[in-house]
Amino acid sequence: MPVREATLVRRDTVAEGTMAFYFSRPSGFQHRAGQSLLMTLVDPPQTDSEGDSRNFTIASAPHEAELMIATRMRDTAFKRVLKAAPIGTTVRLDGPNGEMVLHDDPARPAVLLAGGIGITPFLSIARDAAHQRLPHRLCLFYSNRRPEDAAFLAELRGLGQANPNFRLIAAMTEPEKSAQQWAGETGFIRREMLERHLPDLVSPIYYFAGPPAMTMAMQKMLEAIGIDEQAMRYEEFYGY
Repeated sequence: MPVREATLVRRDTVAEGTMAFYFSRPSGFQHRAGQSLLMTLVDPPQTDSEGDSRNFTIASAPHEAELMIATRMRDTAFKRVLKAAPIGTTVRLDGPNGEMVLHDDPARPAVLLAGGIGITPFLSIARDAAHQRLPHRLCLFYSNRRPEDAAFLAELRGLGQANPNFRLIAAMTEPEKSAQQWAGETGFIRREMLERHLPDLVSPIYYFAGPPAMTMAMQKMLEAIGIDEQAMRYEEFYGY
């Protein structure tokens, strides 16, 4: 795949400590919902031992004019440069990459398990499903510490209202630390939570994304339920 150049169009804060960055779509760049890319800064004003390149899920849907990524803003040279970069700054993109894409058979439901910024592939999938009016049944479990930390939560709620095949179950692990009242699910994503919301645990294909500890916990949980490895697709988000 050729390395292409894109320019920074705009950026937004989408949750506490989380920002979204929007880039021009290079000519000929096409991706499937849920795929990722390798982004490299061009002659950055500072660098560190972690280097000038990062893998990011493309959080925007394939039909959108811009490419959007979202990331937790750790104090690294890469993210300091990205946060301060002038609009119009050029980056290099290598991709798209990855197999975190929706399966073809609409008869099998998809259960999406997201922890924190692991929401990005599922935002792309949910946007794409709504745009294409896909018949797939999608159920998204989205875990964060507090509502303030949950990127794109309002949009996902809206997608749940607009798409009858998409359902959102948001859960907070530390709602008592929030300035907002929370009446939804609490605690980590566990088998008991799945059982409350899914009529059948065995038939879906499961997708999960988040920091390594979360993805490991999801894999163990699904194995204990009896889910075959071929029905699991996942992505670990390092540098969370």
